[in-house]
Amino acid sequence: MPQDSKHVVTGAFGYTGSRIARRLLEAGCVVRTLTNSPRRDHLFGNRIEVHPLAFDDPEQLVASLRDCAVLYNTYWVRFNHRRFTQAAAVENTLRLFEAAKKAGVKRVLHVSITNPSENSPFEYFRGKARLEAALRESGLSHAILRPAVLFGGGDILVNNIAWALRRLPVFGVFGDGEYRLQPIHVEDFAALAVRQASGAENVTIDGIGPETFTYRKLVERIGQIIGRQRPVISVPPNIGHCVAWVLGKLTGDVMLTRAEIDALMADLLCTGSPPAGRTRLTDWARAHRDELGRRYASELARRINRQSACARVE
Repeated sequence: MPQDSKHVVTGAFGYTGSRIARRLLEAGCVVRTLTNSPRRDHLFGNRIEVHPLAFDDPEQLVASLRDCAVLYNTYWVRFNHRRFTQAAAVENTLRLFEAAKKAGVKRVLHVSITNPSENSPFEYFRGKARLEAALRESGLSHAILRPAVLFGGGDILVNNIAWALRRLPVFGVFGDGEYRLQPIHVEDFAALAVRQASGAENVTIDGIGPETFTYRKLVERIGQIIGRQRPVISVPPNIGHCVAWVLGKLTGDVMLTRAEIDALMADLLCTGSPPAGRTRLTDWARAHRDELGRRYASELARRINRQSACARVE
């Protein structure tokens, strides 16, 4: 990509966006972020232009995207909350796509999810499918990237599995635990996004890693690696959700929603596609076994506290 091209990353101070932004800066690109957290601590100094995610001001949103070669959209919300909803995230993203078209953005990199469907019983997957359809219909050159589970320093799922294994005498999996996941390292995913920015074809890529685990096996392997092998027991989903709700209250977070549990059990975080990343979760976990799960990673804390940096362990 041309070194003087301008790239806009939504959430460049967040978990995925920060890795994309760093790679772009290293490639000599001009980077701008659209963010709800303009005062968040970060490592970029003054190397990134900071603009608000002005969903309520279409003219400002268009102006913030002018002269932009590529837009990387990482914006989304994991679950519904009194402060934010997935329905609002869909409408906001539609406004972002419309602004990108009006501003003349040349290409859009959009982060979706594995196995989205407009007929899905899960709002998360329906919303992602609706946005994919809207982007395809927009006429914008695009790459849709569908990660299953991201891991790496500061991730939610893998870190908090380790956190629970360090503190609880047993670990409960929902049902038989035989549903599958294909985690991809966040740096591999960021590299994939930056590579696709240089393309011209409209593509949809499953962002999955090289290892496939059942949920039960993932818990067992993490326990082995960090030296906290616990009995892994099957629990009814309702009971598992109650335990997650209690742990969420104790940590001030939403640990897992019932919809997330049901989607996990529906085997929606696994595809038949070839791996898009090369980093093995087991290798990464061994390299970081001493710090993995030492601190709880809170989704709500990141969304409510807009100043603290997102944790990083590479």
